[in-house]
Amino acid sequence: MFVPFFETLRKSGVPVTLREYLTFLEGLRAGLATYDVEAFYFLARSAMVKDERHLDRFDRAFATAFKGLDQISAEEVFEAVNLPADWLKKQAEKHLTEEERAQIEALGGFDKLMETLKERLKEQQGRHQGGNKWIGTAGTSPFGAYGYNPEGVRIGQDESRHQRAVKVWDKREFRNLDDSVELGTRNIKVALKRLRRWVRQGAEEELDLNGTIRATAEHGYLDVVTQPERHNAVKVLLFLDVGGSMDPFIKVVEELFSAARSEFKHLEHYYFHNCLYEGVWRDNSRRWDGQTPTWEVLNTYGPDYKCIFVGDASMSPYEIAYPGGANEHWNAEAGQVWLQRARDQWHDHLWINPVPEKHWQYTQSITMIREIFEDRMVPMTLEGIDRGVRLLG
Repeated sequence: MFVPFFETLRKSGVPVTLREYLTFLEGLRAGLATYDVEAFYFLARSAMVKDERHLDRFDRAFATAFKGLDQISAEEVFEAVNLPADWLKKQAEKHLTEEERAQIEALGGFDKLMETLKERLKEQQGRHQGGNKWIGTAGTSPFGAYGYNPEGVRIGQDESRHQRAVKVWDKREFRNLDDSVELGTRNIKVALKRLRRWVRQGAEEELDLNGTIRATAEHGYLDVVTQPERHNAVKVLLFLDVGGSMDPFIKVVEELFSAARSEFKHLEHYYFHNCLYEGVWRDNSRRWDGQTPTWEVLNTYGPDYKCIFVGDASMSPYEIAYPGGANEHWNAEAGQVWLQRARDQWHDHLWINPVPEKHWQYTQSITMIREIFEDRMVPMTLEGIDRGVRLLG
C-alpha cells in the first residue's frame, strides 16, 4: 500500500532505494509507528532520507502522498465523542459576528476600566451570565470569562481566546522551557553558530593531543604539537516571554533555547511575561515568590553581554506605556522604562519575535516595542536570526 508513497518520493527528487524502502516496511512491521502519525513521519524520514539536503523534498512528497488522511468528518466526531459538560456549558457564550463586535464600545481607557471594575465588585451580589455589565460568563461585559469585549479584564478563564484583555485577574502557572529538547528546527542551531566568536584567551598555547600522536607516529620520536587555546567568549543574556499569547510558540522557543544552551558557554536566562518590569524569574513554578529584581540583573551582567529578548510583543498597549498597566500585577513604572534601561545597559541587544513579520503591522504593541528597540526586532526564522546576528555584531 506504500508503493505510491515510494514512487512520489522518487518523483520529488529524493534518491530513495528499494533497500531503504524495505527497511521502512520492516520498521512498520515491528510496530515502531502504530497509530501515531508523527512517529510514522519520523520513521519514514529516518529510513528513506540519507542526506539533509533532501529533507524539504521529503516533506513535500510526504504531504502530497498522505494529504487529508488525518482528517475526520464532523459526523464521525459527534458519533464517537462524548461531549464534556464544561464544553456544553460554554455554548451559552455568544458567538458574535464581526459586525456585532464592531458595535461594542470599549469603556474608554485603562483608568476608566479599573475604576469601573472596582464599582462592579462593590455592587455585584451573585453570579451573572450573558449580560453586558456584571462580572460573569459569556456576554459582552468587559469583566469575566468566555465573552467578547474589545478592552476588558479576564476573570475565571484558563486561556486567552480573543487576546483583547487588558488585565488577567486569575493567577496562571507557566512551565519552564526545556533546554534539552531535541531540535526539530535544525536551522536554528546553524544560525546561532554564526553568533559564536572564538577568541584567544588565557594561555597562548595548549597541547594538541591528536596532533602530537600523529606527529610522533610519523617521526618515530616524541614530537609535541601545540595549538592556540580557544574559548567561546560570547556572553549571552536571554529574556524569554512565557505564557498567555506565547503558548502557541512554546515549541519553537524551546528549540531556540535548546540550541542556545548547546552553543554558548556563557549563557544566562530569565523569564518574563509580556513586557519587562521590576522583577524576572528563573523558575516558573516560583514566579511569584522567587523573583529576581530587574535592577539586580542590570547590575550583575556587564555591557559585554549580548542581550536577546524572545517574545511575541503582543499585549495591551497599557502594559508598555502606563504604570499599573501590567497584565497580572501592579507595576510602579511603565514597561517601556525598564526596556529602555535594558537597552542602555546592553548596547548589543535584539528582540526575536515568533509572530510572522507580515503580521506585525496589525498589532499596536509590536509597533511600540519596535520603536523602543529602534527597529532591532527580527522574526524567528533562519533569515531573521541571521539578520539579528548581523545587528548584534
